[in-house]
Amino acid sequence: MPILSGIPAPEFEMFDDTNTLRKLSDFRGRNVILYFYPKDDTPGCTKEACNFRDDYSAYEKAGIVILGVSPDDVASHVKFKKKFQLQFPLLADVEHKVCDSYGVWGPKKFMGKEYEGVLRTTFLIDGEGMIKKVYENVRPAEHSTELLKEFSV
Repeated sequence: MPILSGIPAPEFEMFDDTNTLRKLSDFRGRNVILYFYPKDDTPGCTKEACNFRDDYSAYEKAGIVILGVSPDDVASHVKFKKKFQLQFPLLADVEHKVCDSYGVWGPKKFMGKEYEGVLRTTFLIDGEGMIKKVYENVRPAEHSTELLKEFSV
Protein backbone atom coordinates (compact mmCIF):
# COMPACT_ATOMS: atom_id res chain seq x y z
CA MET A 1 0.00 0.00 0.00
CA PRO A 2 1.53 3.34 -1.04
CA ILE A 3 2.14 5.99 1.57
CA LEU A 4 -0.51 8.69 1.73
CA SER A 5 -0.65 12.31 0.67
CA GLY A 6 -0.20 15.09 3.22
CA ILE A 7 3.04 13.75 4.69
CA PRO A 8 6.69 14.53 3.92
CA ALA A 9 7.99 12.50 1.00
CA PRO A 10 10.67 10.03 2.07
CA GLU A 11 14.14 11.28 1.17
CA PHE A 12 16.14 9.13 -1.23
CA GLU A 13 19.48 8.82 -2.96
CA MET A 14 19.67 6.93 -6.24
CA PHE A 15 21.90 6.97 -9.29
CA ASP A 16 20.33 8.16 -12.52
CA ASP A 17 21.00 7.20 -16.12
CA THR A 18 24.08 9.49 -16.18
CA ASN A 19 25.44 7.81 -13.04
CA THR A 20 24.74 11.01 -11.06
CA LEU A 21 23.56 10.55 -7.48
CA ARG A 22 20.15 12.23 -7.19
CA LYS A 23 18.44 13.18 -3.93
CA LEU A 24 14.87 14.36 -3.50
CA SER A 25 16.17 17.33 -1.50
CA ASP A 26 18.01 18.50 -4.67
CA PHE A 27 14.61 19.52 -6.03
CA ARG A 28 13.30 21.61 -3.10
CA GLY A 29 11.40 24.63 -4.33
CA ARG A 30 10.03 22.75 -7.35
CA ASN A 31 7.07 20.47 -7.89
CA VAL A 32 8.15 16.90 -8.61
CA ILE A 33 6.40 14.06 -10.38
CA LEU A 34 7.98 10.93 -8.93
CA TYR A 35 6.68 8.01 -10.92
CA PHE A 36 7.44 4.37 -10.19
CA TYR A 37 7.27 1.90 -13.07
CA PRO A 38 8.02 -1.84 -13.27
CA LYS A 39 10.57 -2.27 -16.07
CA ASP A 40 12.41 -0.44 -18.84
CA ASP A 41 11.39 -1.08 -22.44
CA THR A 42 8.16 -2.96 -21.75
CA PRO A 43 4.92 -1.94 -23.49
CA GLY A 44 3.15 -0.13 -20.63
CA CYS A 45 6.29 1.45 -19.21
CA THR A 46 7.36 2.64 -22.66
CA LYS A 47 3.93 4.15 -23.32
CA GLU A 48 3.99 6.00 -19.99
CA ALA A 49 7.55 7.30 -20.50
CA CYS A 50 6.90 8.37 -24.09
CA ASN A 51 3.79 10.31 -23.04
CA PHE A 52 5.89 12.17 -20.45
CA ARG A 53 8.45 12.76 -23.23
CA ASP A 54 5.82 14.09 -25.63
CA ASP A 55 4.38 16.43 -22.97
CA TYR A 56 7.78 17.39 -21.54
CA SER A 57 7.77 21.00 -22.77
CA ALA A 58 4.52 21.69 -20.88
CA TYR A 59 6.04 20.30 -17.67
CA GLU A 60 9.22 22.28 -18.24
CA LYS A 61 7.27 25.53 -18.77
CA ALA A 62 5.44 24.89 -15.50
CA GLY A 63 8.75 24.22 -13.69
CA ILE A 64 7.78 20.63 -12.90
CA VAL A 65 10.50 18.00 -12.51
CA ILE A 66 9.80 14.45 -13.75
CA LEU A 67 11.71 11.57 -12.15
CA GLY A 68 11.13 7.96 -13.20
CA VAL A 69 12.06 5.13 -10.82
CA SER A 70 12.35 1.41 -11.47
CA PRO A 71 14.44 -1.48 -10.13
CA ASP A 72 16.40 -1.59 -13.41
CA ASP A 73 20.10 -0.74 -13.23
CA VAL A 74 21.81 2.33 -14.66
CA ALA A 75 22.89 0.52 -17.86
CA SER A 76 19.28 -0.49 -18.57
CA HIS A 77 18.11 3.09 -17.99
CA VAL A 78 20.78 4.40 -20.38
CA LYS A 79 19.52 2.12 -23.18
CA PHE A 80 15.84 2.87 -22.49
CA LYS A 81 16.40 6.62 -22.34
CA LYS A 82 18.46 6.66 -25.54
CA LYS A 83 16.11 4.37 -27.47
CA PHE A 84 13.08 6.56 -26.75
CA GLN A 85 14.85 9.96 -26.43
CA LEU A 86 13.57 10.63 -22.92
CA GLN A 87 14.53 14.05 -21.52
CA PHE A 88 14.08 13.36 -17.79
CA PRO A 89 16.16 11.36 -15.28
CA LEU A 90 15.52 7.66 -14.73
CA LEU A 91 16.59 6.53 -11.26
CA ALA A 92 17.92 3.05 -10.48
CA ASP A 93 16.38 1.45 -7.38
CA VAL A 94 18.01 -1.94 -7.92
CA GLU A 95 17.44 -3.18 -4.36
CA HIS A 96 13.95 -1.62 -4.31
CA LYS A 97 14.67 0.26 -1.06
CA VAL A 98 13.01 3.45 -2.30
CA CYS A 99 10.07 1.45 -3.66
CA ASP A 100 9.74 -0.05 -0.18
CA SER A 101 9.89 3.35 1.54
CA TYR A 102 7.12 4.67 -0.74
CA GLY A 103 5.07 1.48 -0.33
CA VAL A 104 5.05 0.59 -4.02
CA TRP A 105 6.78 -2.80 -3.87
CA GLY A 106 4.32 -5.63 -3.45
CA PRO A 107 2.51 -8.69 -4.78
CA LYS A 108 1.56 -8.73 -8.45
CA LYS A 109 0.03 -11.21 -10.87
CA PHE A 110 0.90 -11.72 -14.51
CA MET A 111 -0.27 -14.58 -16.69
CA GLY A 112 -1.37 -16.57 -13.66
CA LYS A 113 1.91 -16.18 -11.79
CA GLU A 114 2.35 -14.28 -8.55
CA TYR A 115 5.54 -12.36 -7.83
CA GLU A 116 6.83 -9.26 -6.06
CA GLY A 117 7.40 -6.09 -8.08
CA VAL A 118 6.71 -2.40 -8.56
CA LEU A 119 3.11 -1.30 -8.29
CA ARG A 120 2.76 1.44 -10.92
CA THR A 121 2.27 4.54 -8.78
CA THR A 122 2.96 8.28 -9.07
CA PHE A 123 3.51 10.84 -6.33
CA LEU A 124 3.09 14.58 -6.76
CA ILE A 125 5.54 16.24 -4.40
CA ASP A 126 5.41 19.98 -3.77
CA GLY A 127 8.33 22.37 -3.40
CA GLU A 128 8.37 21.85 0.36
CA GLY A 129 8.84 18.10 -0.06
CA MET A 130 5.27 17.19 0.93
CA ILE A 131 3.26 14.55 -0.91
CA LYS A 132 0.41 16.44 -2.53
CA LYS A 133 -1.31 13.55 -4.27
CA VAL A 134 -0.86 9.83 -4.90
CA TYR A 135 -1.95 8.05 -8.08
CA GLU A 136 -2.31 4.29 -7.78
CA ASN A 137 -2.97 1.74 -10.52
CA VAL A 138 -1.85 4.23 -13.13
CA ARG A 139 -3.05 3.78 -16.70
CA PRO A 140 0.11 4.43 -18.74
CA ALA A 141 -1.60 5.77 -21.88
CA GLU A 142 -3.61 8.43 -20.02
CA HIS A 143 -1.40 9.30 -17.09
CA SER A 144 0.56 12.29 -18.40
CA THR A 145 -2.62 14.01 -19.56
CA GLU A 146 -4.17 13.35 -16.14
CA LEU A 147 -1.17 14.96 -14.41
CA LEU A 148 -1.14 17.99 -16.71
CA LYS A 149 -4.77 18.64 -15.73
CA GLU A 150 -3.74 18.45 -12.07
CA PHE A 151 -1.29 21.28 -12.62
CA SER A 152 -3.68 23.11 -15.00
CA VAL A 153 -0.93 23.23 -17.61
